[in-house]
Amino acid sequence: MNTNNSMTSIRESKQLLAEEVFQHIGAQIVDGVLEPGHRIRDVDVAEELHVSRTPVREALQRLERLGLVTMYPSRYTEVTAVTPETVEQTLEFAGYQAGMAARMGVARMSPHEREDLAALVEEMYTAHDDVTISQTRWAVFSFLSDRSRNVQHQVLINDASMALFRNLRGWRVPEDDRGRMLDVYRDFRDAVLRGDADDAEQLARRMHYV
Repeated sequence: MNTNNSMTSIRESKQLLAEEVFQHIGAQIVDGVLEPGHRIRDVDVAEELHVSRTPVREALQRLERLGLVTMYPSRYTEVTAVTPETVEQTLEFAGYQAGMAARMGVARMSPHEREDLAALVEEMYTAHDDVTISQTRWAVFSFLSDRSRNVQHQVLINDASMALFRNLRGWRVPEDDRGRMLDVYRDFRDAVLRGDADDAEQLARRMHYV
């Protein structure tokens, strides 16, 4: 029996289990099933999912690093609230990351990929409701990140996506700034089609007010 292979298999199994618990709790927070102030007890989650408390604690620690929960050792874990400061900081983070994704992605895309992205961007200024616009903004961000061809960036965005979804779910472009923002979307589309990574980066940031 190869002990090293067995230990590696056990570690991988535990990591996978912690990931599943993380996704389960995180999805409940993002979807609003677990509302701000809700108290999570690791023993209850472990019983619900039929796992030990170890992967639950690991998942909660990861959610705490994302700012979605606050852990009170030996007591309970509480879902955090989305404050105006939280939204502002998340919007800033999203803006800089979107800018980086645009700079890397647009420069590395094929002409066909740029056309696909331009069509997606067009949906942002032809949509008639905030929900569709919000969903399309995330689709554009994801498209750019995927085409960045940068693994570290993709891992960062994947890990942060849960916090981005939750914290910006209720955010909308201010009513009195919608006209200007539509122009930003159109200019961004043009920059994408030109393959102008510099302009695309700046415009992606403007979409997020940074």
